[in-house]
Amino acid sequence: MTFSRNPFCSSLLLASLFLSLTVILKNWHFGLQENKPFGDAGGPDGLTPARDRLLQQLKERQQELELLDITFDNKQGFMDPSFSTNDSAVYINGKLSSDNPLTAKTDIGCEELSGIKAVDFLGSGYTKTVLKAALPQGLFVALKSINHQGTDMRLCMEDFQDSQGCNELVSFKLRKEIVLLQRLQHTNIVELKGQCQDSALVGGITAVLEQGMPLQMIQLLQSPWEERFRVCLGLVQLLQYLSHSPLGSVALLDFQPRQFVMVSGELKLTDLDDASIQEPACQEDSDCLLQFPLRNFTLRCSFSRTCEGLNEMRNLYNAYRYFFTYLLPHQAPPLLKPLIHQIMNSTGELKQSINETLVAFEEVLHMYKSGLHLENLPPSITRDYAVLKGMRSVANMEYRCWPSYKQQGCVLSVHSAREAALICSSHPQCTSFSLSSEKTWTGRLLASFRSGFSHLVPDVNSAVYMRRVKASGAVL
Repeated sequence: MTFSRNPFCSSLLLASLFLSLTVILKNWHFGLQENKPFGDAGGPDGLTPARDRLLQQLKERQQELELLDITFDNKQGFMDPSFSTNDSAVYINGKLSSDNPLTAKTDIGCEELSGIKAVDFLGSGYTKTVLKAALPQGLFVALKSINHQGTDMRLCMEDFQDSQGCNELVSFKLRKEIVLLQRLQHTNIVELKGQCQDSALVGGITAVLEQGMPLQMIQLLQSPWEERFRVCLGLVQLLQYLSHSPLGSVALLDFQPRQFVMVSGELKLTDLDDASIQEPACQEDSDCLLQFPLRNFTLRCSFSRTCEGLNEMRNLYNAYRYFFTYLLPHQAPPLLKPLIHQIMNSTGELKQSINETLVAFEEVLHMYKSGLHLENLPPSITRDYAVLKGMRSVANMEYRCWPSYKQQGCVLSVHSAREAALICSSHPQCTSFSLSSEKTWTGRLLASFRSGFSHLVPDVNSAVYMRRVKASGAVL
């Protein structure tokens, strides 16, 4: 496009985007709409049928929040005075009661949010909008607020014609998420950094979360196997925690990749408003049916007349069909494929619990990190290479391989020089590789493979391995 080549137009475009996001932040996403009255007709108690239905729904949402709090207190064996859903604002008899705003043990509150600056629009859904924002101290966070232009608000207004009541009803999903983020704390769940409910400052309830990047499955499919395994391992660790959480067994009813973000290479759950903490009640085994598009499973109805384990198995099979199927088998190290196949079989058939699945993942991780899967590689494999320690190659002739940690070259993780030599020998164009002190999250080394280079320079953190040349001039 022509304007992209004009510095002035580019600056103007960025400025317009920033101002637009700021306006959205201040007036659209956080602003309450003017209250619209119900119809003139009313019953003896002054309530129309529509108002009565709205109040009933609000009551049900409030009871759901109270159940979360009661369940947590019962699990912990004491009452936590720091938070009570009874203190949150509730829409009762047409009036919004917010004398005691929702509070949390977090650092960022209403005062800090009053100085926010919108930086980028991260996304929106039926209920919520997410913005990237910069706090005065320079910290970047994600701000979740009610999407007043979203489907949930639109449908509510069509049914009830009460903007204040609908704002309260729609906000319960975000309230629930805040409660769950307070109660469920894990490495693979986004951190709640703060929250505020003050219409004078930010126009409604706002959750402040650590900022992550939306999960891009296509991009993840193109990443090295080690990074894809990391995502799957983090997911299993999360599901194991949710199966035995402080709230009991938690099911993610809306289990989709879009519910997750990536933070520094770690998969993190960011959307919890559709989580359920109750195992379904049952009278017989047929009541404990798990239905998926291609498979159905039936669990046993326990003596306590609940489908025990159903939440866990729902989560595990969804992990299999949305993540494991695409990320685990493809490009897995050949000597690890039997273990990967066992994991795929057991999760695809729900033959093992989440605890057993986690043990299987940890076994794969141990073998991969320790290099046990390379035990049969002969030590002599590196004899075909001359090693120059303390040197680094420059003016390299790089070739591409896939998947690589570097788009314009061939950079792969290896356990040792032996594994790097094996890889180089399998690439016809490879004449050398180098190892540096740079490591991946597993502690494995990053190796750069090349088709040639012009000269070497000293580097105490690097070593260059060059394939020896036969008398005929051919590379060994």
